[in-house]
Amino acid sequence: MSISWVTVPTPLPSGPLRLAVTEQGVAAVSYHGDAIGGVPGRVGIPECVDESRAGLVRARLAEYFEGRRTELGLPIDWRFTTGPHRTVLQTLTAQAGYGQTLTYGELGARSGVFEDFTDGGWTAARTVGKMMGANPLCLLVPCHRVVASDGLGGFGGGPRGLEIKRWLLTLEGVLPPTLDWNGPG
Repeated sequence: MSISWVTVPTPLPSGPLRLAVTEQGVAAVSYHGDAIGGVPGRVGIPECVDESRAGLVRARLAEYFEGRRTELGLPIDWRFTTGPHRTVLQTLTAQAGYGQTLTYGELGARSGVFEDFTDGGWTAARTVGKMMGANPLCLLVPCHRVVASDGLGGFGGGPRGLEIKRWLLTLEGVLPPTLDWNGPG
């Protein structure tokens, strides 16, 4: 099955998104254009020439960033996830809708992947945090909606990643707008 990239302009602090698409759906998303989920960055993978597929991805993301869509409704190709990681990501997709958040510990417990909570769920929460950092389908599988029990938590990409997480949670109404954020669109 062939993979191609769709580049989508965004208002995010990171700039455009790059999405790896296949005949089955979106297989990976990158905020920074880097290699993700086992898919090399720009090397050797062409831009998508299937305009119906690329157009759907661009249109749905544009509507989301404009605040007109709360569900992307794009098909997902789960090929770069397996086992417990896939289970946790699918649980997140099913249980954290637009404008909702879960803590890392809550997601671990709801996924059913972690049996031993004798440490109060700390190990599960930490493991879920690492899984979120390795999420090849960010935005479609909304790891930005997973927060720490005592605050925002982390997000891939260092300080720029936290800016993205704050921006997305503000767009979805979880966080109040700041004076330097003028909303979707």
